[in-house]
Amino acid sequence: MGKKVIISVISDLVTDQRVNRSAMALHEEGWEVLLIGRRLPHSPEMDVRTYHTKRFRLWFHTGPLFYLNYNIRVFVYLLSNRFDVAFSNDLDTLPANFIASRLKNAKVVYDSHEYFTGVPELAERKLVRGIWKSLEKIFLPPIKYLFTVNNSIAELYRKEYNINFKVMRNVPLLPKMEVIAKAEGRKKYGLPENQFIYILQGSGINIQRGAEEAVEAMQYLENSTLLILGGGDVLDILKEKVKQLSLTDKIIFKPRMSYQDMMQHTQCADVGLTLDKDTNINYRFSLPNKLFDYIHAGIPVLASDLPEIRKVVEEYNIGMITDTHDPKSLSAIMKKMNDPLLILNWKTNLTTAAKELNWEKEKTVLTETFRTF
Repeated sequence: MGKKVIISVISDLVTDQRVNRSAMALHEEGWEVLLIGRRLPHSPEMDVRTYHTKRFRLWFHTGPLFYLNYNIRVFVYLLSNRFDVAFSNDLDTLPANFIASRLKNAKVVYDSHEYFTGVPELAERKLVRGIWKSLEKIFLPPIKYLFTVNNSIAELYRKEYNINFKVMRNVPLLPKMEVIAKAEGRKKYGLPENQFIYILQGSGINIQRGAEEAVEAMQYLENSTLLILGGGDVLDILKEKVKQLSLTDKIIFKPRMSYQDMMQHTQCADVGLTLDKDTNINYRFSLPNKLFDYIHAGIPVLASDLPEIRKVVEEYNIGMITDTHDPKSLSAIMKKMNDPLLILNWKTNLTTAAKELNWEKEKTVLTETFRTF
């Protein structure tokens, strides 16, 4: 009987690419892998995976009872089943994993996808943030095997708790998707064939991420389209803004879709936008998935001036950095990127970046740790 790892995450599993990549990497290493999460009333069906998955139906879907309900379900499941490693993703799954692993004398691994207590949703909720901070202080310091998404967040935790996180960035797998000509792809997906297309994609199109300003900037651009693809809490606001500004002929909304379909849409664009604002510590040190998706789709990037993002864009020279979110000023930079010579140079550099920034290389941070178990 091989060694078994149970990976838990509070998301719906279907769209969480980071945990999917981790699970696949460990399965390829010979581990018996079970990935557990939650199932919502309208959750899509799971796709076929090389490892086992399980989704809990919970009594609550938001608030403190939801987190308590989830952790109790995970805790009971872990106590009732064999495992050698409990692999916790983010602080909201850690209490169950930590306690169960101690009771069963198993190892616990922790992967922090962000600086959890710095998320904007907690900024004005001092009591709730204090509770999460207390849990973090209890559970993090004793853990030996710790991962996070970039050096800045690793350094925050080191200063706060004197613990060392290994960095495992959110880089994608080398694409196995069909590469089609841009004109053919645009025709296939109903996108304008003779427009310069900017794309803002991802599952976190939320407040303070520059989406509102990107929409407003489209007022000042000719022969251009903005494709907003994915989900988030600001979409209704964006759609209303589009109506108010009479921009329905310039902006296309598409819902969440499979990763493969999302990447094929992204290939059809000319420039990818990542415009998070420096409004909180978590956004300041963000290194979003979409940055690497744009790189692997071969499209240049227009990014806000945040340290981790700037490092990648400047190191590989794959686009431009903006220090403003003023819509008119932003539009001027967006227009400047519509330059065939610049785009040709960026595309050459994007090929180099994609060869270096991929999961096939990044996963060794994880697999080499598990080989010591």
